[in-house]
Amino acid sequence: MQKHTNHLISESSPYLLQHAHNPVDWFPWNEEALSKAKKEQKLIIVSVGYAACHWCHVMEKESFENEGVAKLMNKHYVSIKVDREERPDVDEVYMDAANVITGRGGWPLNVIALPDGRPIFAGTYFRKDDWLNVLQGVQDFYEKTPEKAEEQAQLIQQGIGQMDTIVAQKSSGFSKEAIANSFNDWLASMDMRLGGRRANMKFPMPISYLSMMNYAYLNDVQQGLEAAFLTLDSMANGGIYDQIGGGFSRYSVDPQWHVPHFEKMLYDNAQLLTLYSEAFKLTGNQSYAGVIEDTIDFCNRELLGNHGAYFASLDADSEGEEGKFYVWYYDEVKEILGSDTDFGSALFDIQENGNWEQGKNVLRITKSKKQLAQTFDLEEAEVDSKIKLVKKKLFEARNERVRPSTDDKTLTSWNALQVSGLARAYEALQMDEYKLRAIETLDFLLSTMLVDNTLFRNYKNGVVSINGFLEDYAFTINALIDVYQITFDEKYLREANNLTNTTINNFYNEEKGLFNIKSKEDAALFTSKASYDDNVIPSGNSQMGLNLFRLGHFLDNEQYILLSKEMIATVAPRMLEQAAFYYNWFELYSQFLGSPFEVAIVGENFESLRKEIAANFIPNALLLGGIDEGNLDLLKEKKIDNQTLIYVCVDKTCQLPVKNSGDAMSQIQNS
Repeated sequence: MQKHTNHLISESSPYLLQHAHNPVDWFPWNEEALSKAKKEQKLIIVSVGYAACHWCHVMEKESFENEGVAKLMNKHYVSIKVDREERPDVDEVYMDAANVITGRGGWPLNVIALPDGRPIFAGTYFRKDDWLNVLQGVQDFYEKTPEKAEEQAQLIQQGIGQMDTIVAQKSSGFSKEAIANSFNDWLASMDMRLGGRRANMKFPMPISYLSMMNYAYLNDVQQGLEAAFLTLDSMANGGIYDQIGGGFSRYSVDPQWHVPHFEKMLYDNAQLLTLYSEAFKLTGNQSYAGVIEDTIDFCNRELLGNHGAYFASLDADSEGEEGKFYVWYYDEVKEILGSDTDFGSALFDIQENGNWEQGKNVLRITKSKKQLAQTFDLEEAEVDSKIKLVKKKLFEARNERVRPSTDDKTLTSWNALQVSGLARAYEALQMDEYKLRAIETLDFLLSTMLVDNTLFRNYKNGVVSINGFLEDYAFTINALIDVYQITFDEKYLREANNLTNTTINNFYNEEKGLFNIKSKEDAALFTSKASYDDNVIPSGNSQMGLNLFRLGHFLDNEQYILLSKEMIATVAPRMLEQAAFYYNWFELYSQFLGSPFEVAIVGENFESLRKEIAANFIPNALLLGGIDEGNLDLLKEKKIDNQTLIYVCVDKTCQLPVKNSGDAMSQIQNS
């Protein structure tokens, strides 16, 4: 029997349910909590985190499970717990407040706001005594000097407003020189020794490196390709990548990609599938193929639900200790590997005293297969065989450990990213199971998360909840376009068009020339927000810009292309100054410098030719076609009886049709 139960007990979010038996009288973010604060004129605590967050667990244990802390919170505050993954709109505006107030953000995010929701204080993790001081201090400030609290709220709201001063602009054209200078600045920020951007911690930013790779390839910037490949190699060899189980952790706490923050997120792995798939198309590097296969295996093994879609994440902690599931002590490795201990230790940098703290080893690759072959006097085939054996033994031993917990909610936007990753993996490796998996997950989104042309964000225990946000629509539209290109089934383009119209009607902000985070149909927060910078996940706005560009060409819809052009015109001044933080916009700007190849494949054998074309790295191509001409204007009058032909077109002007993919690729490369 639990001693305490609060208002979170009816929620479905694993993160909120973790707090359902705290002595703190937590509410979820809802009208009941907000009305209570206004009615009782109490300050609001908005505490934001997520299930896989290590320091969120620490603060819960130290403070939110403490009776004394709870007593103070319950007396003076209405306390609201928010799962940032369910409510990115709430998280983002209060994270902006933290940045205005403290100059930094992170999770757990703890904000204290006036009864109307406007913030007056913000911070991240607090030790118990510090949190008690904050609670008492802010309450005293509000009670004794309410006019100063009001002044503070106004100043912070103004500061947040100044972070979002963007105004719609008309396009004045696109400059190859301007984007080249922007790219050079971006390259100058890269770590050309260890990969990634120069920083004390390294985050996978998959689509940023894809944008870098695309531009460098199309504009023959060798250093850009080197920077991208170095990053891919460093991530794949580092401890941030699970060397025996596949899949990537969220980031590394060091510049070497060595020691991860051990939680594994669906959104990282989904986007990394897209990145490594495109890199494999360009290079044929078999190690990239291995990363793709093992990452998909991890996702299907650890995150795939029986409803056909994917769960959100795996926790960093198990048995109350961060990374315990993943790290190794030398003696246990020796017991598992026996006579292969020396080889396994050389393969994964396993040291007797540990390669991390307290004798622990985080597995990473520091030696090439050639070096291993020389060290142990083995043939290359023998090295491959030993690597498989060592991985198998360690993997089986690890499976006996207590597993990290799973955040088993299903989020629309993250699953849409996974659909796109699977579609790209299918193009790269041509494994039918990846195509089927992409279609099944997309079908779940369309059959379950889409109700009356409105997307929901969250699914748990058979119930959908929370109206979709911009990113849910943007990434789902992108997934529909990607799946069209691996199936040539026009129903996916029709659905993409329907969702695009819904997004324009419900999210578009004419004054800003961009889309708001949340629908006009949803209750507004204390400030409206049109987020447009690209972070670990691209912004919903930049993805919509690319969607409108691609869909505009597929559907011959000039209005979509014009809206896309106006969006990039609005953001271009910021993007050209800091491309690394607007990488999806950088991609869109690059696309507008030319016109995409429209590669139409029509006839009985379209599928085999489509696969052959799609296996190539063509960052500026749209694939379309089918057994006949279908309903797309670009396919009209392209069917010739008893032949399957490929038409390479630009701006609806086509070169002479060809019968094989090699000739079509020659036309593309010589254009």
